[in-house]
Amino acid sequence: MTPSPHHPITLIGVDEARRRVLAAFSPLPMTQVPLAEALGYVLAIDVIAGANVPAFANAAMDGFAVRAADTALATRGHPTTLRVIAEAAAGYANETPVMPGTAVRIMTGAPIPPGADAVVRFEETEEGDGGTSCLAGETVQIYASVHPGENVRPIGEDVTVGETVLVRGTRVRPAEIGVLTTLNRTRATVHRRPRVGVLATGDELVDAGEPLGPGQLRNSNAPMIAAMIRRCGGEPVALGTARDTASDLRARLAGAAGLDLLLTTGGVSVGDYDLVKQVLQAEGRIEFWEVRIKPGKPLAFGWIGETPTLGLPGNPVAAAVAFEQFARPAIRVMLGDRSVAIPTVTARLEGRVENRGGRRHYVRVAVEASPEGYVARIAGRQGSGVLSTLAKSNGLLVISENLHVAENGTLLPVQMLDWDLG
Repeated sequence: MTPSPHHPITLIGVDEARRRVLAAFSPLPMTQVPLAEALGYVLAIDVIAGANVPAFANAAMDGFAVRAADTALATRGHPTTLRVIAEAAAGYANETPVMPGTAVRIMTGAPIPPGADAVVRFEETEEGDGGTSCLAGETVQIYASVHPGENVRPIGEDVTVGETVLVRGTRVRPAEIGVLTTLNRTRATVHRRPRVGVLATGDELVDAGEPLGPGQLRNSNAPMIAAMIRRCGGEPVALGTARDTASDLRARLAGAAGLDLLLTTGGVSVGDYDLVKQVLQAEGRIEFWEVRIKPGKPLAFGWIGETPTLGLPGNPVAAAVAFEQFARPAIRVMLGDRSVAIPTVTARLEGRVENRGGRRHYVRVAVEASPEGYVARIAGRQGSGVLSTLAKSNGLLVISENLHVAENGTLLPVQMLDWDLG
């Protein structure tokens, strides 16, 4: 992950910045986790079935296992009468063969008995003397014909032996856990979670629960960024808050050794106390700083020792937007995910947004489905410090660098923030 020596680039485009960031990362080493803990991980190897699922043909419906040929002439007006010779329940093998003119009363999931090749649903029968059920030795009236294989789950209907059921790079969701269980897996081979350091900077920051002094602000960035790391599959490592001195910042950064990624918030602008960029230049290397993105523009990427470091803006919404565009895909790459893009839809803008300055604008919006498609409504004030508006939104409407005004009714892409929760 060590960069090649060159001078940092300033005012880089979003796509180029993302490309440079992601080029620094690759999937982390494999590990095994218990299946009950595998949710949100990404498979590191293909999963190949060692057996058929199901391993035996079984009933897809409650009814009667029959020879389909015996029902060929059955109708509601002229039913076929069959003799019931046994009953088959799920979880038990029934070896009583179905001979011509006979049937076996069968429950869903029960193995199909020898000789039978179809199941007639209870709804198409009348048992015994019109009662609700019949016993072996009694008869059943069949009111509809069935074809061979009807209402039968064949061997290997779900999975066949030797089949590649899941491919590496697949994110483990509840469905994947179910599939792995059917294959008798108790552990999943996955890429380990990246350990991501979170370091806030600034004398003005005070943690929740502590008294605020004059001119001080709550440190909302650190817990928010830690939650974002956890949501997209990483393991946050709290490094505290660095004060506005180079010595304290260096001491805090020392705790990043061995991490897979370091995220700082604040200290990457051009103010007298914006030290992260200065320390990065002195102690490591900066790949780029300043990106054509709104909210935010100050964004540094480089290395402290061997640790890739993203210096996010200090304003909370700018930090969150920058995380989604750069840190989130980096974490997904380290997890081995095949798809690192945020799910995106096209929505019709309800409102008007100006976009001056030649930057890509990410607008906080509330997206709803309508009969005509998705509608994106501006969630509120768009200042980079208005965090409550981010809480009211479920998407980021993307206005390109070259579009100076997005008029009401314009169709634009929207990144759906809540659609990708692992």
